[in-house]
Amino acid sequence: MGRKKLQLQRIENKSRCQVTFSKRRSGLIKKARELSVLCDVDLALVIFSSRGRLYEFCSADSLASILERYQSRITEEAVASGAPKAEDPQAGYSSLQLLKIVQRQLEGPNFEQFTAADLLQLENLLNNTLTEIRAVKVHSYAHWASLVQTQLMMGSIRTLQEKEKLLREEKKLLEGKIAAGEKSGNDTTAASMATLPLLR
Repeated sequence: MGRKKLQLQRIENKSRCQVTFSKRRSGLIKKARELSVLCDVDLALVIFSSRGRLYEFCSADSLASILERYQSRITEEAVASGAPKAEDPQAGYSSLQLLKIVQRQLEGPNFEQFTAADLLQLENLLNNTLTEIRAVKVHSYAHWASLVQTQLMMGSIRTLQEKEKLLREEKKLLEGKIAAGEKSGNDTTAASMATLPLLR
């Protein structure tokens, strides 16, 4: 007997949803790891849970390097595919506005009257919008990653500065002890020199 076909829909039970998420996330990361090893590919996987927790897997040195490669590839494809140029009527619109335009056209009463050329134009508009959105997302992630890295470096610098301050204080304390030791050593040397003639 085969497995019963699972109907894909949102799981309403919170505990079942969490268990399913945990199992499927682990399975997805395992499959990503296997794919990267078996096929020798660079792979990045980013998952945000419903609570906003981040889970990630990266087969390369860093997730940022893969995202930079992705961003450069998207930019190259946008240039190669002829992304909206200045003379393009949609060039002044934001990505959200372009998506709303496409949605209005698809939901409108004249949808059945679209020609193949109209549908191709809508498809190109959607592809260009998607490319822009991806580029913005990758740029914002790269910016976020650089901010996190900067904050970590600043934290390290503050820690090192505190250590330096403690070492300077310890140095002053030791110098004071050495100076006090030399002074008391000079006093005892002078006293012993004074007693030497008496012994003769």
